[in-house]
Amino acid sequence: MEKFLYNRNNSGYINLLMGFPAPKSFALSSLGYMWLYKLSDTTDGINSRMVCKDTYADIDINKINAISFSMSFDFDFMGVFEILDKYKIPLPSKERGDSFPLIFAGGPVITTNPEPYKQIFDFMVIGDGESVFPKILEILKMDVDKTQTLEHLSKLEGIYIPYKTKTVKKLTERLNNIIYTPVISDESYFKNTFIIEIARGCMNRCAFCTASYINLPFRSYGYDKIIEAIGTGLQHTNKIALLGAQISAHPDFNKVMEYLRNKIEAGNNIELSLSSLRVDGITPGLVQTLVLGGQKTTTIAIEAASERLRKFINKNISEKQIFEAVKIIKENGLKGVKIYAMIGLPNETDEDIHEFILLAERLKKENPKFELTFSFSSFVPKPHTPFQYCPREDTNTLEKKQKYLQKSLAKLGIESKFSSIKWDYIQTLLSRSGEEITPLLIDVYKNGGKLGAYKQALKKFKINTEPAISGYKTNETLPWEFIEFGTSKDMINSEFRRLNKFTDCKEL
Repeated sequence: MEKFLYNRNNSGYINLLMGFPAPKSFALSSLGYMWLYKLSDTTDGINSRMVCKDTYADIDINKINAISFSMSFDFDFMGVFEILDKYKIPLPSKERGDSFPLIFAGGPVITTNPEPYKQIFDFMVIGDGESVFPKILEILKMDVDKTQTLEHLSKLEGIYIPYKTKTVKKLTERLNNIIYTPVISDESYFKNTFIIEIARGCMNRCAFCTASYINLPFRSYGYDKIIEAIGTGLQHTNKIALLGAQISAHPDFNKVMEYLRNKIEAGNNIELSLSSLRVDGITPGLVQTLVLGGQKTTTIAIEAASERLRKFINKNISEKQIFEAVKIIKENGLKGVKIYAMIGLPNETDEDIHEFILLAERLKKENPKFELTFSFSSFVPKPHTPFQYCPREDTNTLEKKQKYLQKSLAKLGIESKFSSIKWDYIQTLLSRSGEEITPLLIDVYKNGGKLGAYKQALKKFKINTEPAISGYKTNETLPWEFIEFGTSKDMINSEFRRLNKFTDCKEL
């Protein structure tokens, strides 16, 4: 059952499909996508329909004017291609004439590096989309041919039109109108949950983190708007989730948590969850509020076990703070903690890997009968970060590290989970390549998208993967360099040079 928290517009002469390259349950949980869907669904003249991987509608594609896609993860291209293929729409844009809908996309993947998809989409949105999307809708309502539509779109800031746009400035929203769940559903991955974005961006600038760098500067909504949104949500559900990459940095975070705690203690049945907790932001009051809100466990991210390596990657938390955070989490009523970490970081040594075992051993000894879980990913160098130049460690070495950690943690009775080393390799290829990789993506999709399909396609197209995997020099022109971010290349390079004294990344 779906509950729409707005008045829908049920008619329009422009037919727009809002594509989401994953199951509908994930679409309903994606706050950015759902907010744009709301904007389209309330615009006069626009007839908007949601289309996901598992919700194909019996639609006459000849009556569709445009299809938009939101891409949050590198492998989302598979879902995009699947939806286009379902409606017999050619994947390359050059094979689509005026008889086909206009195909466009936005989201973190597109903002970070749109080049692998420039042969697919007619245009792309770079950066925050909530202000430019209504302008796009107004242009679509002109109902002119593709050439004229793209000409009008080219005048908008943040719009990238492949083979036409030379540079594009990333859109950075001021965060005036607070974003929250517009449709509450029991089909959502976060069932019947009202999600509120309270902040965007992160001030910490961990050297590997694209989410931090592409969303600078850190911005937050005012306290009154957050409280008003909570009130709106509680009219429809008792499940409230606060979203943000660094929510504890909100200037009124403790005040918001105190407000929620007071409501719970006053007898309101509120189930509360937070998107993330920073180690140095964990307090007894915060944990007690989460427990009152029904939360059983929480997660913290340490990335590296050695303090030396954490300082190097700008994860400036001490070992003392980690132990204090776990102690607070345990003593104030939560049953367990999941610890996010990473292997294969630049400048990582065997000693750094062994530090995970020493850390886990001490944590278990000091917190007996407390649920500890380690969740590891392998380092994927990303654009627009100081580590965008760095190599990815070879697969065999990473797999040896993984097996060592898995075996050693099991001996301590600690559960560990790992991302796929081989799939993380492919993710590196996708995130740092240019348009030369597009034929490979199409071929991979047509052959099922498994690892074997990638191996076959790499042999077939003889693509040079050296830059994407082995890294770039700082004086090279990078595929994504035409995007103007708030962070300049000089600033990124300056930070890289500081770090480069200690890494095996390429010299100037």
